[in-house]
Amino acid sequence: MLATALAKMSRNGVSAALARTGAVAAHMSTSAQAAQLEQSVLFESNGATRTYVLNRASKLNALNADMLKLMRPQLEQWSKSDLCKIIVGTGVGRAFCAGGDVATVLQHSLDVATRPKAIEFFKDEFEMDYILSALPKPYVTILDGITVGGGVGLAVGAPFRVATEKSVFAMPETKIGYCPDVGASFFLSKIDGEIGTYLSLTSETLTGREVFELGFATHFVSSRTVPNLLTRLSDLEDPSSAMIDKTIEDHHAKRLPDEPVGKLTGRTRQALDMAFRHNTVEEIVEDLTKLTATSDETVAKWASETLKTLHMRSPTSLKVALEAVRRGKEMTLLEALQMEMGIATAYCSGASTDFSAGITAVLVDKTRGRPTWSPDKLNDVTDLIVRQFFEKDSSYLSAMPILTPPDFLLSGKQNPMRFALPSEDAILQIVKSKARKDPISLSDLLAHFDNLHSRKQGVAEKVVEVVRRRCDVIGNQGSEVVDCKEQ
Repeated sequence: MLATALAKMSRNGVSAALARTGAVAAHMSTSAQAAQLEQSVLFESNGATRTYVLNRASKLNALNADMLKLMRPQLEQWSKSDLCKIIVGTGVGRAFCAGGDVATVLQHSLDVATRPKAIEFFKDEFEMDYILSALPKPYVTILDGITVGGGVGLAVGAPFRVATEKSVFAMPETKIGYCPDVGASFFLSKIDGEIGTYLSLTSETLTGREVFELGFATHFVSSRTVPNLLTRLSDLEDPSSAMIDKTIEDHHAKRLPDEPVGKLTGRTRQALDMAFRHNTVEEIVEDLTKLTATSDETVAKWASETLKTLHMRSPTSLKVALEAVRRGKEMTLLEALQMEMGIATAYCSGASTDFSAGITAVLVDKTRGRPTWSPDKLNDVTDLIVRQFFEKDSSYLSAMPILTPPDFLLSGKQNPMRFALPSEDAILQIVKSKARKDPISLSDLLAHFDNLHSRKQGVAEKVVEVVRRRCDVIGNQGSEVVDCKEQ
Protein backbone atom coordinates (compact mmCIF):
# COMPACT_ATOMS: atom_id res chain seq x y z
CA MET A 1 0.00 0.00 0.00
CA LEU A 2 2.78 2.36 0.93
CA ALA A 3 4.69 1.58 -2.27
CA THR A 4 1.55 2.13 -4.33
CA ALA A 5 0.89 5.43 -2.64
CA LEU A 6 4.46 6.59 -3.15
CA ALA A 7 4.31 5.61 -6.83
CA LYS A 8 1.08 7.52 -7.27
CA MET A 9 2.57 10.58 -5.58
CA SER A 10 5.62 10.30 -7.85
CA ARG A 11 3.46 10.12 -10.95
CA ASN A 12 1.45 13.12 -9.80
CA GLY A 13 4.65 15.02 -9.15
CA VAL A 14 5.99 14.23 -12.58
CA SER A 15 2.69 15.24 -14.16
CA ALA A 16 2.70 18.51 -12.25
CA ALA A 17 6.31 19.15 -13.22
CA LEU A 18 5.53 18.41 -16.86
CA ALA A 19 2.54 20.72 -16.68
CA ARG A 20 4.69 23.50 -15.21
CA THR A 21 7.38 22.92 -17.84
CA GLY A 22 4.77 23.03 -20.59
CA ALA A 23 3.31 26.23 -19.23
CA VAL A 24 6.75 27.82 -19.01
CA ALA A 25 7.60 26.68 -22.55
CA ALA A 26 4.28 28.00 -23.87
CA HIS A 27 4.88 31.30 -22.09
CA MET A 28 8.39 31.54 -23.48
CA SER A 29 7.14 30.73 -26.98
CA THR A 30 4.40 33.34 -26.71
CA SER A 31 6.87 35.85 -25.30
CA ALA A 32 9.31 35.12 -28.14
CA GLN A 33 6.55 35.60 -30.70
CA ALA A 34 5.45 38.81 -29.01
CA ALA A 35 9.05 40.06 -28.90
CA GLN A 36 9.45 39.30 -32.60
CA LEU A 37 6.22 41.12 -33.42
CA GLU A 38 7.47 44.13 -31.44
CA GLN A 39 10.92 44.15 -33.09
CA SER A 40 11.08 47.00 -35.57
CA VAL A 41 13.08 45.01 -38.15
CA LEU A 42 12.77 41.26 -38.70
CA PHE A 43 15.48 39.14 -40.30
CA GLU A 44 14.68 35.96 -42.21
CA SER A 45 16.70 33.20 -43.87
CA ASN A 46 15.14 31.11 -46.62
CA GLY A 47 17.43 29.00 -48.79
CA ALA A 48 20.13 31.27 -50.16
CA THR A 49 18.01 34.37 -49.58
CA ARG A 50 18.36 36.70 -46.60
CA THR A 51 15.54 39.19 -46.03
CA TYR A 52 15.10 42.22 -43.80
CA VAL A 53 11.47 43.08 -43.11
CA LEU A 54 10.64 46.58 -41.85
CA ASN A 55 8.11 45.87 -39.11
CA ARG A 56 6.43 49.08 -37.93
CA ALA A 57 3.14 48.77 -39.81
CA SER A 58 1.33 51.29 -37.60
CA LYS A 59 4.01 53.87 -38.50
CA LEU A 60 4.16 52.79 -42.17
CA ASN A 61 7.62 51.38 -41.42
CA ALA A 62 9.12 54.83 -40.93
CA LEU A 63 12.81 54.59 -40.06
CA ASN A 64 14.05 55.43 -36.60
CA ALA A 65 17.48 55.23 -35.02
CA ASP A 66 16.87 51.80 -33.49
CA MET A 67 15.98 50.29 -36.88
CA LEU A 68 19.17 51.59 -38.46
CA LYS A 69 21.29 50.20 -35.63
CA LEU A 70 19.60 46.81 -36.00
CA MET A 71 20.07 46.65 -39.75
CA ARG A 72 23.71 47.58 -40.21
CA PRO A 73 25.40 44.71 -38.32
CA GLN A 74 23.02 42.18 -39.87
CA LEU A 75 23.74 43.45 -43.39
CA GLU A 76 27.46 43.34 -42.70
CA GLN A 77 27.16 39.75 -41.51
CA TRP A 78 25.13 38.70 -44.57
CA SER A 79 27.57 40.44 -46.89
CA LYS A 80 30.40 38.28 -45.60
CA SER A 81 28.45 35.00 -45.46
CA ASP A 82 29.06 32.37 -48.14
CA LEU A 83 25.56 31.00 -47.51
CA CYS A 84 23.89 34.30 -48.42
CA LYS A 85 23.40 34.70 -52.19
CA ILE A 86 20.62 37.32 -52.37
CA ILE A 87 19.58 40.10 -49.97
CA VAL A 88 15.94 41.20 -50.10
CA GLY A 89 14.33 44.27 -48.53
CA THR A 90 10.60 44.45 -47.86
CA GLY A 91 8.09 45.79 -45.35
CA VAL A 92 4.88 44.76 -43.63
CA GLY A 93 1.49 46.36 -44.20
CA ARG A 94 0.77 49.19 -46.62
CA ALA A 95 4.32 50.44 -46.99
CA PHE A 96 7.85 49.47 -47.78
CA CYS A 97 9.01 52.54 -45.84
CA ALA A 98 7.33 55.92 -45.45
CA GLY A 99 10.52 57.86 -44.72
CA GLY A 100 12.42 58.78 -41.59
CA ASP A 101 11.13 59.70 -38.15
CA VAL A 102 11.74 63.41 -38.74
CA ALA A 103 9.45 64.56 -35.92
CA THR A 104 11.84 62.98 -33.39
CA VAL A 105 14.83 64.36 -35.30
CA LEU A 106 13.32 67.85 -35.11
CA GLN A 107 12.80 67.61 -31.34
CA HIS A 108 16.41 66.55 -30.87
CA SER A 109 17.65 69.37 -33.13
CA LEU A 110 15.88 72.11 -31.17
CA ASP A 111 17.97 71.54 -28.04
CA VAL A 112 21.73 72.07 -28.23
CA ALA A 113 22.24 69.22 -25.77
CA THR A 114 20.40 66.68 -27.95
CA ARG A 115 21.28 68.10 -31.36
CA PRO A 116 24.10 65.57 -31.89
CA LYS A 117 21.42 62.82 -31.81
CA ALA A 118 19.60 64.48 -34.73
CA ILE A 119 22.79 64.75 -36.76
CA GLU A 120 23.78 61.19 -35.86
CA PHE A 121 20.45 59.91 -37.21
CA PHE A 122 21.18 61.40 -40.62
CA LYS A 123 24.73 60.02 -40.57
CA ASP A 124 23.49 56.52 -39.76
CA GLU A 125 20.76 56.78 -42.39
CA PHE A 126 23.02 58.03 -45.17
CA GLU A 127 25.69 55.42 -44.44
CA MET A 128 22.99 52.74 -44.55
CA ASP A 129 21.85 54.04 -47.95
CA TYR A 130 25.40 53.84 -49.25
CA ILE A 131 25.94 50.35 -47.85
CA LEU A 132 22.79 49.10 -49.58
CA SER A 133 23.89 50.64 -52.88
CA ALA A 134 27.24 48.83 -52.76
CA LEU A 135 26.44 45.42 -51.28
CA PRO A 136 28.70 42.62 -52.56
CA LYS A 137 25.58 40.45 -52.98
CA PRO A 138 22.61 40.98 -55.37
CA TYR A 139 20.05 43.20 -53.64
CA VAL A 140 16.31 43.15 -54.38
CA THR A 141 13.80 45.64 -52.96
CA ILE A 142 10.03 45.15 -53.06
CA LEU A 143 8.25 48.51 -53.37
CA ASP A 144 4.79 47.08 -52.76
CA GLY A 145 3.22 50.14 -51.17
CA ILE A 146 4.33 53.52 -49.86
CA THR A 147 8.00 54.22 -50.61
CA VAL A 148 8.89 57.83 -49.88
CA GLY A 149 11.80 59.83 -48.49
CA GLY A 150 14.00 57.58 -46.39
CA GLY A 151 12.31 54.53 -47.93
CA VAL A 152 13.51 55.64 -51.34
CA GLY A 153 17.03 55.83 -49.94
CA LEU A 154 16.89 52.19 -48.85
CA ALA A 155 15.58 51.07 -52.23
CA VAL A 156 16.88 53.21 -55.04
CA GLY A 157 20.47 51.91 -55.06
CA ALA A 158 19.36 48.30 -55.52
CA PRO A 159 20.02 46.77 -58.95
CA PHE A 160 16.59 45.07 -58.67
CA ARG A 161 13.72 47.35 -57.63
CA VAL A 162 10.28 45.78 -57.97
CA ALA A 163 7.25 48.07 -58.18
CA THR A 164 3.59 47.01 -58.08
CA GLU A 165 0.25 48.66 -58.73
CA LYS A 166 0.31 49.66 -55.04
CA SER A 167 3.61 51.54 -55.27
CA VAL A 168 3.56 55.17 -54.11
CA PHE A 169 6.87 56.96 -54.71
CA ALA A 170 7.87 60.50 -53.67
CA MET A 171 10.55 62.70 -52.19
CA PRO A 172 8.28 64.97 -50.08
CA GLU A 173 10.87 67.01 -48.21
CA THR A 174 10.07 70.49 -49.57
CA LYS A 175 6.59 70.05 -48.05
CA ILE A 176 8.15 70.12 -44.58
CA GLY A 177 10.71 72.86 -45.11
CA TYR A 178 13.59 70.47 -45.71
CA CYS A 179 15.51 69.23 -48.78
CA PRO A 180 15.45 65.85 -50.58
CA ASP A 181 18.25 63.71 -49.16
CA VAL A 182 19.21 59.97 -48.91
CA GLY A 183 21.12 60.39 -52.18
CA ALA A 184 18.36 62.27 -54.02
CA SER A 185 20.80 64.83 -55.37
CA PHE A 186 22.55 61.91 -57.08
CA PHE A 187 19.71 59.76 -58.43
CA LEU A 188 17.22 62.53 -59.23
CA SER A 189 19.85 64.42 -61.20
CA LYS A 190 20.54 61.40 -63.42
CA ILE A 191 17.00 60.34 -64.30
CA ASP A 192 15.59 61.15 -67.78
CA GLY A 193 15.13 64.82 -68.66
CA GLU A 194 14.01 67.06 -65.81
CA ILE A 195 11.76 64.54 -64.07
CA GLY A 196 14.15 64.51 -61.11
CA THR A 197 14.18 68.30 -60.80
CA TYR A 198 10.38 68.36 -60.94
CA LEU A 199 9.99 65.71 -58.25
CA SER A 200 12.67 67.29 -56.07
CA LEU A 201 10.98 70.69 -56.00
CA THR A 202 7.29 69.81 -56.08
CA SER A 203 7.31 66.70 -53.83
CA GLU A 204 4.79 65.21 -56.28
CA THR A 205 3.93 61.51 -56.17
CA LEU A 206 4.36 58.75 -58.73
CA THR A 207 2.14 55.70 -58.50
CA GLY A 208 2.06 52.15 -59.84
CA ARG A 209 3.49 51.48 -63.28
CA GLU A 210 4.91 54.98 -63.79
CA VAL A 211 7.43 54.30 -61.00
CA PHE A 212 8.77 51.59 -63.33
CA GLU A 213 8.37 53.48 -66.60
CA LEU A 214 10.26 56.53 -65.33
CA GLY A 215 13.20 54.43 -64.11
CA PHE A 216 12.78 54.44 -60.33
CA ALA A 217 11.94 50.73 -60.42
CA THR A 218 13.54 48.12 -62.67
CA HIS A 219 10.59 45.71 -62.79
CA PHE A 220 6.80 45.79 -62.44
CA VAL A 221 4.75 42.91 -61.06
CA SER A 222 1.27 42.44 -59.61
CA SER A 223 1.12 42.81 -55.85
CA ARG A 224 -0.56 39.42 -55.50
CA THR A 225 2.40 37.68 -57.15
CA VAL A 226 5.01 39.05 -54.73
CA PRO A 227 4.88 36.05 -52.33
CA ASN A 228 5.42 33.64 -55.21
CA LEU A 229 8.26 35.79 -56.56
CA LEU A 230 10.01 35.73 -53.19
CA THR A 231 9.62 31.95 -53.05
CA ARG A 232 11.10 31.59 -56.53
CA LEU A 233 14.06 33.76 -55.57
CA SER A 234 14.71 31.70 -52.45
CA ASP A 235 14.69 28.53 -54.57
CA LEU A 236 17.68 29.77 -56.61
CA GLU A 237 20.73 27.88 -55.30
CA ASP A 238 23.62 29.83 -56.82
CA PRO A 239 21.94 32.71 -58.66
CA SER A 240 23.64 35.03 -61.10
CA SER A 241 22.30 38.53 -61.66
CA ALA A 242 20.90 37.38 -65.01
CA MET A 243 19.00 34.55 -63.29
CA ILE A 244 17.52 36.95 -60.73
CA ASP A 245 16.51 39.34 -63.50
CA LYS A 246 14.80 36.57 -65.46
CA THR A 247 13.01 35.29 -62.36
CA ILE A 248 11.55 38.73 -61.66
CA GLU A 249 10.86 39.34 -65.36
CA ASP A 250 8.82 36.10 -65.48
CA HIS A 251 6.38 37.76 -63.05
CA HIS A 252 5.96 40.96 -65.09
CA ALA A 253 2.43 42.36 -65.11
CA LYS A 254 1.56 43.52 -68.62
CA ARG A 255 -0.35 46.73 -69.22
CA LEU A 256 -4.10 46.23 -69.40
CA PRO A 257 -5.95 47.50 -72.51
CA ASP A 258 -7.82 50.17 -70.54
CA GLU A 259 -4.92 51.09 -68.25
CA PRO A 260 -4.20 54.85 -68.44
CA VAL A 261 -0.78 56.08 -69.55
CA GLY A 262 1.46 57.90 -67.10
CA LYS A 263 0.64 61.53 -66.35
CA LEU A 264 4.15 62.77 -67.23
CA THR A 265 4.15 61.86 -70.92
CA GLY A 266 3.53 63.53 -74.27
CA ARG A 267 3.09 67.32 -74.32
CA THR A 268 2.95 67.56 -70.55
CA ARG A 269 6.36 65.96 -70.39
CA GLN A 270 7.67 68.31 -73.09
CA ALA A 271 6.43 71.26 -71.03
CA LEU A 272 7.97 69.84 -67.86
CA ASP A 273 11.42 69.41 -69.42
CA MET A 274 11.28 72.92 -70.84
CA ALA A 275 10.17 74.64 -67.63
CA PHE A 276 12.38 72.77 -65.16
CA ARG A 277 15.61 72.97 -67.20
CA HIS A 278 16.60 76.26 -65.54
CA ASN A 279 19.12 76.78 -62.75
CA THR A 280 16.98 79.25 -60.80
CA VAL A 281 13.55 78.69 -59.30
CA GLU A 282 12.47 82.14 -60.51
CA GLU A 283 13.04 81.12 -64.14
CA ILE A 284 11.12 77.89 -63.61
CA VAL A 285 8.19 79.84 -62.20
CA GLU A 286 8.38 82.29 -65.10
CA ASP A 287 8.14 79.52 -67.70
CA LEU A 288 5.31 77.79 -65.85
CA THR A 289 3.43 81.10 -65.75
CA LYS A 290 3.76 81.42 -69.53
CA LEU A 291 2.52 77.85 -69.98
CA THR A 292 -0.71 78.60 -68.13
CA ALA A 293 -1.75 80.66 -71.16
CA THR A 294 -0.97 77.98 -73.77
CA SER A 295 -3.75 76.73 -76.03
CA ASP A 296 -3.16 73.14 -74.93
CA GLU A 297 -5.65 72.79 -72.06
CA THR A 298 -3.89 69.78 -70.54
CA VAL A 299 -0.54 71.56 -70.42
CA ALA A 300 -2.11 74.80 -69.18
CA LYS A 301 -3.85 72.94 -66.35
CA TRP A 302 -0.68 71.09 -65.41
CA ALA A 303 1.33 74.34 -65.33
CA SER A 304 -1.29 76.07 -63.21
CA GLU A 305 -1.43 73.21 -60.71
CA THR A 306 2.36 73.03 -60.57
CA LEU A 307 2.58 76.75 -59.78
CA LYS A 308 0.11 76.30 -56.92
CA THR A 309 2.16 73.39 -55.64
CA LEU A 310 5.41 75.35 -55.69
CA HIS A 311 3.72 78.23 -53.87
CA MET A 312 2.89 75.84 -51.01
CA ARG A 313 6.51 74.76 -50.65
CA SER A 314 9.20 76.44 -48.57
CA PRO A 315 10.97 79.05 -50.74
CA THR A 316 14.27 78.25 -49.01
CA SER A 317 13.78 74.53 -49.56
CA LEU A 318 13.04 75.08 -53.25
CA LYS A 319 16.29 76.93 -53.79
CA VAL A 320 18.39 74.57 -51.70
CA ALA A 321 16.85 71.54 -53.44
CA LEU A 322 17.52 72.95 -56.92
CA GLU A 323 21.13 73.79 -56.02
CA ALA A 324 21.64 70.29 -54.60
CA VAL A 325 20.24 68.45 -57.61
CA ARG A 326 22.36 70.54 -59.99
CA ARG A 327 25.54 69.93 -57.99
CA GLY A 328 24.71 66.25 -57.61
CA LYS A 329 24.78 65.67 -61.35
CA GLU A 330 28.58 65.81 -61.32
CA MET A 331 29.05 63.81 -58.10
CA THR A 332 29.43 60.20 -57.08
CA LEU A 333 26.80 58.83 -54.71
CA LEU A 334 29.11 59.10 -51.71
CA GLU A 335 29.98 62.69 -52.61
CA ALA A 336 26.29 63.53 -52.97
CA LEU A 337 25.46 61.94 -49.63
CA GLN A 338 28.27 63.90 -47.97
CA MET A 339 26.88 67.12 -49.46
CA GLU A 340 23.44 66.17 -48.15
CA MET A 341 25.01 65.46 -44.75
CA GLY A 342 26.06 69.09 -44.75
CA ILE A 343 22.58 70.24 -45.72
CA ALA A 344 21.01 68.11 -42.96
CA THR A 345 23.50 69.46 -40.42
CA ALA A 346 22.69 73.03 -41.47
CA TYR A 347 18.95 72.46 -41.04
CA CYS A 348 19.49 70.80 -37.64
CA SER A 349 21.73 73.70 -36.61
CA GLY A 350 19.11 76.36 -37.33
CA ALA A 351 20.06 77.56 -40.81
CA SER A 352 16.34 77.81 -41.56
CA THR A 353 13.31 77.94 -39.27
CA ASP A 354 11.30 76.32 -42.06
CA PHE A 355 12.41 72.86 -40.89
CA SER A 356 10.56 73.37 -37.62
CA ALA A 357 7.61 75.24 -39.16
CA GLY A 358 7.07 72.62 -41.86
CA ILE A 359 7.25 69.51 -39.66
CA THR A 360 5.02 71.12 -37.04
CA ALA A 361 2.40 72.19 -39.58
CA VAL A 362 2.38 69.12 -41.81
CA LEU A 363 3.20 66.21 -39.49
CA VAL A 364 2.24 67.39 -36.00
CA ASP A 365 -0.71 69.80 -36.38
CA LYS A 366 -1.63 68.33 -39.81
CA THR A 367 -2.84 71.69 -41.11
CA ARG A 368 -3.90 71.95 -44.76
CA GLY A 369 -2.86 75.53 -45.35
CA ARG A 370 0.52 76.95 -46.28
CA PRO A 371 2.99 76.82 -43.37
CA THR A 372 4.53 80.05 -42.14
CA TRP A 373 7.76 80.10 -44.12
CA SER A 374 10.61 82.52 -43.48
CA PRO A 375 11.59 84.04 -45.85
CA ASP A 376 8.08 83.88 -47.28
CA LYS A 377 8.92 84.73 -50.90
CA LEU A 378 11.39 83.36 -53.42
CA ASN A 379 12.97 86.74 -54.09
CA ASP A 380 13.83 87.09 -50.42
CA VAL A 381 15.87 83.88 -50.38
CA THR A 382 19.28 85.29 -51.25
CA ASP A 383 22.30 83.47 -52.62
CA LEU A 384 23.93 84.05 -49.23
CA ILE A 385 21.15 82.08 -47.51
CA VAL A 386 21.51 79.22 -49.97
CA ARG A 387 25.31 79.10 -49.70
CA GLN A 388 25.19 78.55 -45.94
CA PHE A 389 23.85 75.04 -46.67
CA PHE A 390 26.78 74.17 -48.95
CA GLU A 391 29.96 76.14 -48.29
CA LYS A 392 32.61 74.59 -46.03
CA ASP A 393 33.12 77.84 -44.12
CA SER A 394 29.43 78.05 -43.16
CA SER A 395 29.03 78.13 -39.39
CA TYR A 396 25.97 75.91 -39.78
CA LEU A 397 28.15 73.10 -41.17
CA SER A 398 30.74 73.10 -38.38
CA ALA A 399 29.20 70.01 -36.73
CA MET A 400 28.97 68.03 -39.99
CA PRO A 401 30.38 64.49 -39.57
CA ILE A 402 32.23 62.63 -42.32
CA LEU A 403 30.45 59.56 -43.66
CA THR A 404 32.47 56.39 -43.07
CA PRO A 405 31.03 53.36 -44.88
CA PRO A 406 32.69 49.99 -44.15
CA ASP A 407 35.49 48.62 -46.31
CA PHE A 408 33.79 45.34 -47.34
CA LEU A 409 31.64 47.07 -49.96
CA LEU A 410 32.00 46.77 -53.72
CA SER A 411 34.48 49.39 -54.86
CA GLY A 412 32.54 50.13 -58.04
CA LYS A 413 29.08 49.72 -56.47
CA GLN A 414 26.20 47.98 -58.14
CA ASN A 415 24.74 49.65 -61.24
CA PRO A 416 21.19 50.67 -60.25
CA MET A 417 20.15 51.13 -63.89
CA ARG A 418 21.57 47.92 -65.35
CA PHE A 419 18.21 46.13 -65.36
CA ALA A 420 16.00 49.21 -65.80
CA LEU A 421 14.36 50.34 -69.02
CA PRO A 422 16.73 52.07 -71.48
CA SER A 423 17.35 55.74 -70.76
CA GLU A 424 16.06 58.46 -73.02
CA ASP A 425 19.62 59.50 -73.87
CA ALA A 426 20.50 55.93 -74.91
CA ILE A 427 17.50 55.79 -77.23
CA LEU A 428 18.24 59.15 -78.83
CA GLN A 429 21.91 58.28 -79.24
CA ILE A 430 20.97 55.37 -81.51
CA VAL A 431 18.44 57.46 -83.42
CA LYS A 432 20.97 60.25 -84.04
CA SER A 433 24.00 58.02 -84.72
CA LYS A 434 26.48 59.75 -87.01
CA ALA A 435 27.57 56.41 -88.40
CA ARG A 436 24.25 56.10 -90.22
CA LYS A 437 23.37 58.39 -93.15
CA ASP A 438 19.66 57.61 -93.36
CA PRO A 439 17.03 57.74 -90.59
CA ILE A 440 16.54 54.46 -88.75
CA SER A 441 13.28 52.58 -89.12
CA LEU A 442 11.11 52.28 -86.03
CA SER A 443 11.07 48.50 -86.40
CA ASP A 444 14.90 48.35 -86.47
CA LEU A 445 15.09 50.65 -83.47
CA LEU A 446 12.68 48.46 -81.50
CA ALA A 447 14.57 45.31 -82.51
CA HIS A 448 17.88 46.86 -81.38
CA PHE A 449 16.63 47.63 -77.86
CA ASP A 450 14.64 44.41 -77.62
CA ASN A 451 17.84 42.49 -78.26
CA LEU A 452 19.98 44.74 -76.07
CA HIS A 453 17.66 44.28 -73.10
CA SER A 454 16.97 40.57 -73.65
CA ARG A 455 13.34 41.09 -74.61
CA LYS A 456 12.57 42.94 -71.39
CA GLN A 457 8.91 43.85 -70.92
CA GLY A 458 8.16 47.56 -71.28
CA VAL A 459 11.12 48.38 -73.55
CA ALA A 460 9.04 48.82 -76.72
CA GLU A 461 6.57 51.13 -74.95
CA LYS A 462 9.45 53.25 -73.60
CA VAL A 463 11.17 53.53 -77.00
CA VAL A 464 7.94 54.49 -78.78
CA GLU A 465 7.05 57.12 -76.15
CA VAL A 466 10.47 58.75 -76.39
CA VAL A 467 10.71 58.90 -80.19
CA ARG A 468 7.14 60.18 -80.62
CA ARG A 469 7.83 62.94 -78.09
CA ARG A 470 11.36 63.85 -79.17
CA CYS A 471 11.59 62.93 -82.88
CA ASP A 472 9.73 62.87 -86.19
CA VAL A 473 8.13 59.50 -86.93
CA ILE A 474 7.36 59.43 -90.65
CA GLY A 475 5.49 56.89 -92.77
CA ASN A 476 2.68 54.37 -92.46
CA GLN A 477 2.33 51.87 -89.66
CA GLY A 478 4.84 49.08 -90.13
CA SER A 479 7.17 51.17 -92.27
CA GLU A 480 7.81 54.23 -90.08
CA VAL A 481 11.22 55.85 -89.94
CA VAL A 482 12.54 57.94 -87.06
CA ASP A 483 14.39 61.19 -87.70
CA CYS A 484 15.71 63.25 -84.81
CA LYS A 485 17.97 66.20 -85.58
CA GLU A 486 16.81 68.49 -82.79
CA GLN A 487 18.68 69.09 -79.52
